[in-house]
Amino acid sequence: MDFEWLNLPAPQAARELLGCRLVSTIGGDRVEARIVEVEAYDQNDPASHTFKGQTPRNKAMFLSAGHAYVYLSYGIHHCLNVVCGQAGFGAGVLVRAVEPVVGLEVVAARRPTARKEWTNGPGKVCQALGVDLGLTGHDLCEPPLQLERAQLRAHERILETTRIGISKAAEVPHRFYISEHPDASRRDRAAERKLRSLP
Repeated sequence: MDFEWLNLPAPQAARELLGCRLVSTIGGDRVEARIVEVEAYDQNDPASHTFKGQTPRNKAMFLSAGHAYVYLSYGIHHCLNVVCGQAGFGAGVLVRAVEPVVGLEVVAARRPTARKEWTNGPGKVCQALGVDLGLTGHDLCEPPLQLERAQLRAHERILETTRIGISKAAEVPHRFYISEHPDASRRDRAAERKLRSLP
């Protein structure tokens, strides 16, 4: 699969990823999910893992577009990023929330909680898909985790907001989500109403 469509600056790649599908066959169970919320980061961004340069931990973010970068947040939650842009420039898009569409019974078993809490956060996404640190550096054109390009549905629109849970560059509007989507981790209701009123 050609990931040239992700050879873009992180904010543009983030928009392109909304509506795309992640296909996991990890553990022999198939789960497919649409990406509905993302955040963009790159090495010029103080909030990015790559801001201080390449390390053994973040080296996957310096690969070519279409690779996975997985890290552990607070020593507990795995978080999945899709690498974007040119190889050698540390940039990626954090997958913050997805909409499960295939393998709902698998997701329910991995995330034994209310449906609305299944995949509305980056750690929850990885748990639902079965993703762990072993997939950092993985080429997303190959099983057991693949990225398939797809378009937004006809009625869907993208809302741009500030990122969540960071202390540096917190004012930068590099979080993007499908407006009014129930699986988004945090919704800006006022901005959604304003967007809805636009032609």
